[in-house]
Amino acid sequence: MPDPQLPGSSGSSLPLQVGDKGDAVADLQQRLAACGLPSDDPPAVFAGSTAAAVRQLQERRGLTPDGTCDAHTWAVLVEAGYRLGDRPLYRHAPMLRGDDVAELQRRLSVLGFDTGRIDGIFGDQTAAALVDFQRNAGLAVDGIGGRATLAELDRVGSPHGNPAPASPLRERFRLTSAGLSSLRGCRIGIGGAGGFAAGVGALSRALREVGAQPLTLYPPDASRQAEEANAAGAHGVVSLRLDPEARCCFTAYYSGYRTESIVGRHLAELIQDQLPTALALDDGGVRGMALPILRETRMPAVELCLGQPQILTQRLAELARIVVQSLGTWLEREAADINRPLGC
Repeated sequence: MPDPQLPGSSGSSLPLQVGDKGDAVADLQQRLAACGLPSDDPPAVFAGSTAAAVRQLQERRGLTPDGTCDAHTWAVLVEAGYRLGDRPLYRHAPMLRGDDVAELQRRLSVLGFDTGRIDGIFGDQTAAALVDFQRNAGLAVDGIGGRATLAELDRVGSPHGNPAPASPLRERFRLTSAGLSSLRGCRIGIGGAGGFAAGVGALSRALREVGAQPLTLYPPDASRQAEEANAAGAHGVVSLRLDPEARCCFTAYYSGYRTESIVGRHLAELIQDQLPTALALDDGGVRGMALPILRETRMPAVELCLGQPQILTQRLAELARIVVQSLGTWLEREAADINRPLGC
């Protein structure tokens, strides 16, 4: 959602699309230009060039590149304007979001402090990691990423190039530490977008048949679905999204801020390997994205984008079978990989 603390937010004018004019469009164009995406359209006029700039932003940030500035696109654009040091960072309600938060998470993670996923969202894990860093560094422990804390981060930062953060590996450890090597007892959140209640129902039934605990995520908004999955302590999330205009299917997993969910990608690859043939759809591949259901969940999540609804309604059992089988194989492989001795 648009940043409620931002003066002059265009949130009330959303969505913005081709044909719109006015101050909100001018604001959008200025922010796009600040991200290196200038528009050749006249100021305050949303035409083809502005739409192309929005699409470029969406592609860079892992959103659906439709050229329309909706609430999520606007929020990402606002977040992109923050640089580390622009503002104090701390646990706030609603949670602070931005590129500055992601950079703080990256620096802490590289140093071995567990921020959770690098997602640009200052939540409880990031707050705990920041406090842990301050305590270890002998700083005032206030949970605020201010000047003194950032200066210390600069001082102790790794001198050896650009090391990878530990967050993707920690995500795998969290999954396997639950002791699950099969779907029995596993809590899987099932979300739906685009009116695909039949698919959600079929998948939920198939999961129950193998002893899993499906958690139907009812809110239509993806961010609310993520909140429900987090509150329920789901081990994984599968979202089903219909696209009536598409002739293909693809499976998305979280990727953003120069990092990705490794275990999420593994699950996406297993599902996508079978999906196109079984559903008679073109293969759209596996895609790293930062859709809200992928970014805002604290556990591995995938979203299946499915075209040709008239075909799907006849193949719901096959869709559910593939997802359940892939989930089972995924858990088995992750458990085996994490227990394999180094060097094997």
